[in-house]
Amino acid sequence: MNLTNERPYSNPEAAARKLLELAKSIEAVQDGRIHIEKINASFLSKDGCKATGAEFGAGIKFAVERGWLELHESGTYVRLLKLGQDLLR
Repeated sequence: MNLTNERPYSNPEAAARKLLELAKSIEAVQDGRIHIEKINASFLSKDGCKATGAEFGAGIKFAVERGWLELHESGTYVRLLKLGQDLLR
C-alpha cells in the first residue's frame, strides 16, 4: 500500500520547465516583465499543478541559474530570457 502521492514538481528542473511554460502563457507588461504572483498563483493552484511553495522556489532558482529566467532583485517580476524561450520551441 502506497500512502504517498508522487510530486511531479519535486524535481527542480521539472518545476522550472513548468514555470517557463506558465511564464510564456502570461502576457508580459512593460519591458517584458511578468509579475511573479501570476506565475505563482498558476503554479500553486491552477491547471492541476498544485505544487508547493518550496517547489516553486526551487524551480525559480533552477531557471535563474540556467539563464532561462531573470528574477528582478525585488522578487516582484521575472523576464523570460532567450535560452528559456528556445526551450519552449
